[in-house]
Amino acid sequence: MTACFPAVSRSAVTLLLVGFAMTTSTTPMAIADPQKPQITILYDAFGKDSAMQKDWGYAALVEYGGKRILFDTGNNPEVLAQNAKAKNIDLSKLDFVVMSHRHGDHMGGLAYLLKVNPKVKIYAPKEGFGVYGADLPSSFYRKDSSLPPEQRYYGGAPPDIMRFGSAWPGANFQLVDKTVQIAPDIYLISSISDKPGTLELHELSLAIKTSNGVVLVVGCSHPGIDKIVEAASTIDPRIHLIVGGFHLVATNDADIQKIVTALRDTFHVEYVAPGHCTGEPAFTALKKTFGDRYLFAGLGTTVALSTSPN
Repeated sequence: MTACFPAVSRSAVTLLLVGFAMTTSTTPMAIADPQKPQITILYDAFGKDSAMQKDWGYAALVEYGGKRILFDTGNNPEVLAQNAKAKNIDLSKLDFVVMSHRHGDHMGGLAYLLKVNPKVKIYAPKEGFGVYGADLPSSFYRKDSSLPPEQRYYGGAPPDIMRFGSAWPGANFQLVDKTVQIAPDIYLISSISDKPGTLELHELSLAIKTSNGVVLVVGCSHPGIDKIVEAASTIDPRIHLIVGGFHLVATNDADIQKIVTALRDTFHVEYVAPGHCTGEPAFTALKKTFGDRYLFAGLGTTVALSTSPN
């Protein structure tokens, strides 16, 4: 059965890759206009740009609504620095940063980021005990008032809230544990993995509400790309574009196809620009299923987003 997609006019949506334009124009766009909404892939293990170093991990610069947002920081600070320089991107000039989750291939570049931009606000997942810091009410532990004060935590008078340090002292972390709007039309979606191997892992995804629907930027989608898309659809049921890692890198072909089909037929996703942990077999399945709505998004690629109304 052939799936039906909502009609999208050429004037309503223009998705551009470096050196290639999905428009009626025959003139390729070599460099995306920095004033336009766009997403630039700064860290990944595949791509065409020889000036950038490939490595396992993910980072993307998201520019929308006058905001410059770094989504994740990749695996290695030196590689992040090299790749940002190759794209002439100044990471000292950011409005804020989003860390999707606590895995090293997404947060390894923080050392470089904090060197050039030490006070930038960093949104990160809130966990009970996490590398980004945490806090818990002191009621979390059982108490025994029969003990002498020297055997009791805080002498028997703990603070109401116990605050725990981060792996980056002094960094301006703002911890998130629910879906929240952080700027006009810009949201963070909080989700928790129930999958073996990443059980209880907290993850943030970035959702931008555009005139064409939601543009969703995902880090690794450990809770399930379908669950994240379902959450994004509460912001706007029209899912215009998904960019990032779908976490299908080790998934079997049958399960990959179920997810890919759901994205197309259940959630009516218009465009996909997969990267990072999506996996090579999933790249193939997504390209076959989405056709010209599949966008190459390797290292160095810029995807420019039209804000023209339908």
